[in-house]
Amino acid sequence: MENVITIGSATVDVFVECDEANIVSVYTKTKNADFMSYPYGSKIDISNFSSKVGGGGVNTACNFANLGFDTSAIFKIGRDIYSEGILDFFKSSNVKLDNIIQKEDTSTGFSIILVSFQGDRTVLAHRGANAEIKEEEIDFNAIKDADFIYVAPLNGESNKVLEPIVDFAAKHNTKICFNAGTTSLKKGFNHLKKILSCAHVVVMNKEEAMMATGIQVRPDTKTEKFSRELIHDDIKKMLQGLKVKDYQIIVITDGNRGAYAYDGNKYYMCPIFQSEVVSSLGAGDAFASTFCAALNRTNLDIGKSLMYASVNSSSVVSKFGATEGLLTFDEIEAKLNVSSEYTYLIN
Repeated sequence: MENVITIGSATVDVFVECDEANIVSVYTKTKNADFMSYPYGSKIDISNFSSKVGGGGVNTACNFANLGFDTSAIFKIGRDIYSEGILDFFKSSNVKLDNIIQKEDTSTGFSIILVSFQGDRTVLAHRGANAEIKEEEIDFNAIKDADFIYVAPLNGESNKVLEPIVDFAAKHNTKICFNAGTTSLKKGFNHLKKILSCAHVVVMNKEEAMMATGIQVRPDTKTEKFSRELIHDDIKKMLQGLKVKDYQIIVITDGNRGAYAYDGNKYYMCPIFQSEVVSSLGAGDAFASTFCAALNRTNLDIGKSLMYASVNSSSVVSKFGATEGLLTFDEIEAKLNVSSEYTYLIN
């Protein structure tokens, strides 16, 4: 059994759905933006309410464990009512808790997720301990003993441990799956390149890839939905720009248009696997971690791994909570077996 460690955030997520929420679109000559709005100064009844445990470190650890990996997680929490909820949550999982960092003098991460009737969400996040991981708090021997590590986005001061972690992992032949976050991207490509050069698999969404490379995807009618013929040239340029080592696989997700991958020789395209969308929270974590796990399952079949990731991600968005809809490999394969028309393309 493969041994994986995830590194990232842990939060208590409170989901709030309100039928009176409005989606307001604002347009200017140069851009447009959508906003979720509520009547100002009013008291509004909540339609649905639930609380779940989430965060990149938690979501991906649960997914790897559910997919059959020997899984441990590195994240930081306080000693408060929210940390108790997180630790209770893991009692029903197969995730090892040896590497969790817990401190008295900080607060556990907490988020309020405002869910729209369209299934999308706005997140009000208190980073808390998630932004305070220090290098001396990490058990590097656990990283050395792992087959691979999955690095989720690290925010605030925690981002400073990213480079020491990937350097150490690379020196000890621990493979690295890297899901970049905005804190890393804002430091510029020269900083990011040091991290990319150590990573075996890199996953970003299109907006993050544009921020990392400085390449903007120009409007093209062929990209309004998944194309069965080609990948936009600007997407190809981003994939090429993010690949700094021969052995790397680069993945860019593009919302409801699907996902793209590049191994230095071929470009892969995979549409989304259709499902009802209840909440999109956790979809990216499910996709990226499933892709990394599926590479092991499929003997590095990139196209098939994209399909596995899409199926699992589609299941997650059909449920409230970032880990509620996670599937096993057997369940993913069962869905693919009855969806013979669903496939990927090589461009």
